[in-house]
Amino acid sequence: MKKHELVAKIAQDTGLSKVVSAAALESVLHGIVQSLKKGQTVTLVGFGTFKASRRVARFSAGKGLKDAINKT
Repeated sequence: MKKHELVAKIAQDTGLSKVVSAAALESVLHGIVQSLKKGQTVTLVGFGTFKASRRVARFSAGKGLKDAINKT
């Protein structure tokens, strides 16, 4: 899924316009990047954790995400 497809999905699921959905996604991504630049960890419970170590972004999937992917 590409960024524009994710924006369309957000718009469809929420009833927001694509412009507002794109702004919301940009805000979330910007917040994650700014936190990582400060050396902070970003945890989205049930989804995963973003960390920066030695200027490399890392993502660890949370239990909820792992379970959703592995569900048969």
